[in-house]
Amino acid sequence: MLIRTVPLSPPQILAVLFLVFMFTGALLLKLPFSTVKPISWIDSFFLATSAATVTGLVPLDPGTTFSLFGEIVILCLIQMGGLGLMSFAALVVIMLGKKVSIKQRKLMQESLNQPSIGGVIRLVRNLVIFSLSIQFIGVVFLCFRFVPEMGWNKGIYYSIYHTISAYNNAGFALWPDSLTRYVGDPLVNIVITFLIMTGGIGFTVLVDVWMHRQFKQLSLHSRVMIIGTFLINLIAIFCILALEFHNPNTLGSLPLSDKLWAAYFQGISPRTAGFNTIDIGQMKDSSILFIIMLMFIGAGSGSTAGGIKLTTLIVIIYAVTAFLKGKNEMVISNRTIRNEVVMRALAITTISILFIFFAFFILTITQKISFIKIFFEVVSAFGTVGLSMGITAELNHIGKLVIIIVMLFGKIGPLTMAFSLAKASKTNIRYPDGDLFTG
Repeated sequence: MLIRTVPLSPPQILAVLFLVFMFTGALLLKLPFSTVKPISWIDSFFLATSAATVTGLVPLDPGTTFSLFGEIVILCLIQMGGLGLMSFAALVVIMLGKKVSIKQRKLMQESLNQPSIGGVIRLVRNLVIFSLSIQFIGVVFLCFRFVPEMGWNKGIYYSIYHTISAYNNAGFALWPDSLTRYVGDPLVNIVITFLIMTGGIGFTVLVDVWMHRQFKQLSLHSRVMIIGTFLINLIAIFCILALEFHNPNTLGSLPLSDKLWAAYFQGISPRTAGFNTIDIGQMKDSSILFIIMLMFIGAGSGSTAGGIKLTTLIVIIYAVTAFLKGKNEMVISNRTIRNEVVMRALAITTISILFIFFAFFILTITQKISFIKIFFEVVSAFGTVGLSMGITAELNHIGKLVIIIVMLFGKIGPLTMAFSLAKASKTNIRYPDGDLFTG
């Protein structure tokens, strides 16, 4: 009997590869010598998914639960999940001196969210080189803080661990309170946020900046991302400082310099990274709602981050503005944006909102936890952020399974997931126009 092979599209192959990657990580974390105390299967899968999707949500403390081997497994999941499975696969093929097939190039194109397969191999090569170089710089600077405190071996290890976690926007820390002990430390704040922003702005932007150096020569995407990142970070820092300035449980009890550092760090981290230097659970409802918005937006397209992406938000804002002004075309920086880009942005946002609502609805039925905390957790998982109001360990098996699915959805991406499940259909039929009343 002949078995027919089912042809898979690039999005479907990526989804399958990522699931295999996640299950392999879960099995490794469940090994007896990976932990210093036993963990359940659901927690093993939860942690493997959180690390592979570079989210950072944890139902237990990684620093006191896992052995050195277990921590290294988590670190490998973070690095490979952040830079992309296909990037590492392509690097191995290149190092072996073999040619990369068209099918492999299409997979890399899908993985890196590129418009075409042209230049994908060069992008992957530059991506890996740049990423490792930036991480090396981060390790060196963090060693100046951690080595004097912990000694050479532990200090270097902690520097490597938190550099990889920060650059890949994973948010995993080896302390149960994340980075709250360094709330006013300029070196740790600057290095970690530099790594977060570098990893979150997008690989194509980094390559573009390296190749052209001058702002005017950069692509439209790079210029929009750089300006957009600067503005949203500035707004976020100001809002966190203003909203939490007098809150005794967060910024209120800190000296002025520490308040500024805390606001700076917490304004940058929520869109993607998941590190925190203040207690998120003690923030005001207004601040929590603002952070939820930041987590939903996310960082750059083609980066280690989740969310709908900053460029998606910018396209929607410009499209709405163009509609209100009665314009038929959307223009950004003297460049006309194609309708396909606008439709893609609307599709990403709509699918994301519907998915978040469905997951949130299921959790409100199955969990006895407050409304705002559940909503925060779901959006954090979708944005692969990793911030939590302290309820991750309280989730039952159904709750953890839902969050696992949300993290996968956020990492793989709304459109990739939709394309994996939907069957493409093309038609040359053009139907008569019709009208619907909206608004």
